[in-house]
Amino acid sequence: MLKEFREFAVRGNVVDMAVGIVIGAAFGAIVKSFVDDVLMPPVGLLLGGVDFAHLFIVLRDGTPPGPYGTVAAANDAQAVTLRIGLFFNALVSFTIVAAAVFMVVRAVNALRRETPPAPAAPAAPTPEQKLLGEIRDLLKGRG
Repeated sequence: MLKEFREFAVRGNVVDMAVGIVIGAAFGAIVKSFVDDVLMPPVGLLLGGVDFAHLFIVLRDGTPPGPYGTVAAANDAQAVTLRIGLFFNALVSFTIVAAAVFMVVRAVNALRRETPPAPAAPAAPTPEQKLLGEIRDLLKGRG
């Protein structure tokens, strides 16, 4: 059983998948930072100074009752919140990751596409075909 597991674990596809998962996790962290720290602050500024990380709706007040200035303050009061800003950030992150993966898959598919092979030259006639051609020519010459 150990031998089978070792063969499975070192098979090329498993190693490739492991490398892809590690790189994907790192890429996800980069995209999250890009969205949270680079992309969303200017968008929030354009929308009137909204910080999307702190955009939330209180569904039920906690103790003490609101208003709460931050999500952390609402959590401390055990209020029930709808964190739409964090969801929006995750949605933007997903869109960027999906677009990047689409571009990578598209590039790989373009590289995998093989150009159609040039048509092969017609094969030389077999001896039987040559003989039949000579017979046909002789018959045409008689008539």
